Order: sequence, then C-alpha cells, then structure tokens
Amino acid sequence: MILLHITLISQQALLLETLVPLLKTSGFQFSCVETLEELIANSSLVIYAPEHFSEVELDVLQKHDMFDETEWIIITDGKPNPYIDKLMTMGASYHFRTPLDIDHLNEVLQEFHKEFQQEEEQKSLAPVTSTLDQFGLLLGSSPVMRRLYRLIRRASKTDTNIMLVGESGTGKELAARTIHEQSLRAEHPFIAINSAALTPELVESELFGHLKGAFTGAVSDREGCFEQGNEGTLFLDEITEMPVDLQSKLLRVLESGEFKRVGSNQVKTTNVRIIAATNRQPISAIEDGFLREDIYFRLAHFPIQLPPLRKRGKDITELAQHFLAYRNSVTGTHKVLSDSAMQVLMEYTWPGNVRELKHCIEQAHILASDTIGPNELALLKPDNENTANIEDIRPGTPLKEAERILILATLDSCSGNKTQAADQLGISLKTLYNKLEQYSD
Repeated sequence: MILLHITLISQQALLLETLVPLLKTSGFQFSCVETLEELIANSSLVIYAPEHFSEVELDVLQKHDMFDETEWIIITDGKPNPYIDKLMTMGASYHFRTPLDIDHLNEVLQEFHKEFQQEEEQKSLAPVTSTLDQFGLLLGSSPVMRRLYRLIRRASKTDTNIMLVGESGTGKELAARTIHEQSLRAEHPFIAINSAALTPELVESELFGHLKGAFTGAVSDREGCFEQGNEGTLFLDEITEMPVDLQSKLLRVLESGEFKRVGSNQVKTTNVRIIAATNRQPISAIEDGFLREDIYFRLAHFPIQLPPLRKRGKDITELAQHFLAYRNSVTGTHKVLSDSAMQVLMEYTWPGNVRELKHCIEQAHILASDTIGPNELALLKPDNENTANIEDIRPGTPLKEAERILILATLDSCSGNKTQAADQLGISLKTLYNKLEQYSD
C-alpha cells in the first residue's frame, strides 16, 4: 500500500480540535506542527492555518522549496488579505475560510488522495530508464508538472476562458492544445494566432475576417479566426503584445459573441472558447499599459501558471533522455548522455526552457560520436555569458552574427519589450519575431 503524508501547520487550538480527527481518518499519514520551519519534507499535502498571514509569511513561503513541490491548502478567517491573494496566484490549491465546511474539506482531501494514489501507482510501474509521464501533449513527472496536469484536467471540464502565463519555451501552446483536446469542444477546430507576429491591420483581419476590397491586398472575402473557430477553441498567443486599441474590439466579442468583418456592417456571432497566453506577468502588463484590465478579467477566469524548466528538478535530465531517444530512433544510433553531461544539464538555468533543452540535445547528438559529454554541451553558457554585448561586434564579425548581437542587445536594453525593441531597430514586430525564432533554432 502506498502511504501518503499530510501535514497540518497551525497553533490555533479550536481549529486543531476540529481538524485533527478528520485528518487522522483521511487515509493520509498525519503530522501536526506549529511553524513552517517544522514542515515534514515528504508531505504530499500541506494544510496551513496561520493566525495571521502577513508579508513575512508570504516571503518565507516564496523561498520555501516545498511550495513548488507540494499541494497547499490555506485556511484563514476570510478577511481581505492581498498576501493571501498573492499566494493563490503562486499556486496554492485551495483557500478555505472559517467557519469550515467540513464536508467540503473532506471531499477535497479524498480527491487529492485518489489523485496522489494514481500518480504513485503509475510511477511505480514506469520503466527504470525513465519516470517521465505524459499528459496530453505535455511531458514531465515533477510535482509542479503534476499540479499543472490537475489544473488542466479541471479546467478542461469547464467552458471558461483561460489565461496561460509562462516564460517563452515552457509549452503554452501545448498546454492550450491539451485543454482543447480534453474538452467538450475537441471535435471542433483549434485555431492558434500569434498576436504579436502580425501588424495591427492584419491582426484585426485575422481575428474578424474581411470583405473583398476592404484594404489593399484584400482580393477576396475571408473568414477570420472567430468564424473559423466557431464551437471550438481560439488560442491567442502573446496577448499582451496585441495593440491596445484592438484589445477594445476584442472585448466586445468576449462580452457578446458579436463581431464585424473588416469593411462590413453585418454583425456576425460566434461561440468560441478563448485560451490566451503571455510571457509577461498580467498584473505588471496592465500597470505597464500592455494589457487592458477589462480584457484581463474577461480572459483570466481561470489563470494557469506554467513552471519554468529550472523549477522542474529531474524533469530536466528525463526530458533530455526523451529527446535523445527520439533522435536515436530517427537516426538509428544508440548515443547516450554521460553522468558529467547530466550534471551540466542540471546546473544550467535554461532561460529558453524546454525548447532550448530540445535544441541543445539535437545539437549535441550531431556532435557526439557515441557518448554526449560536457564538450558536446559547450554551447550552454553561464547566465552572465548568455547575453549579447555590442562590444562583441568587431571588424570581421559576420553580418548575420552582428545582426543577432544587435537585436538581442536591443531587446535586453528594452527589458524584453519586443514592441519597443522593434521600434528602436526600425523593423516590424513580425520581423523581430521571425528573427528571434531563427535564433532559438
């Protein structure tokens, strides 16, 4: 029998009298401690019920390794608390308020126990060469990925709009496609559009369609994404890079399902589910003027944070083995990763996330004879060497390399703001995206 551990953290006597009998019969091994510092390392689930939750406790949890590795249930008195709100955006599973609904809490505990039990059984059956699980189009067995799977599974059962937040390369489109494939809309279209890769004029045409002659180049009538994706799912990638004036037009469709093609006065209706994605933190994007607040609240009925690769522990080496196995299968080779190469992979911070790891393994596979060692991973540079410096451009620098350095340095000086970088470079946003895509290959 697989034993799962639950830890209760509280100093509240009345709450303990209520919770302890329930938790002892929940099917979990049970421990009770008074402070975060006493937290049991192997806990599958933590119930945290502090008397007061302030910025101090939030700071401790932000730095606590187990917050990323474990499911958390928070219990408070229900008074408005911005630090609790922040904790929920970090990935806490539930926030219960006193007086407790014991029946509801017990249902949640049983749901967690069932899911944990299934995960552990699958893990025990996995081949010894890999513990990599797959959920839809996503790969990973780390606790943060299993938490992501649970969120996606719950979200897929609903018809609510979803906001995916994560760094470039974390798999936002794969997550969106997984949600679609597990939803009731799976038999209908999945339409993806990169909001930042098109000019403002083309974005409007892509979304809403146009009539023949509506603008130069409109040689025929065209359906937009809202028509093409009717009854299905529309994935709006890089939503924070969409022009703000166009976001207001998008708001009308989200509120009423009504839109007009460019150049037409005819009102059309659509029924699509929206999954939006961004590599910016939405609240910061609102404050910086990249995202309308009303659009955010329309899109983020169910926000989901995708974890960066550096927080996924052994998933790094398991994914590396997975990508290597694929290359071996395609080429008929039997190349392996050395222990020292594995160590290099684990020590690197992966700013490009899973996409960067995949490209790294493909390059190393080409370079290696039989065994991939640190020499074949020489393209991985420490963070302080991974940025582009204008000083690197000297007489004789190849033109393409000089262009790459200039673009990346400009993007760095703009703090990652692609629209601002494109303006400074005198190129279109679409051109900038195309260049950055080339550099990630």
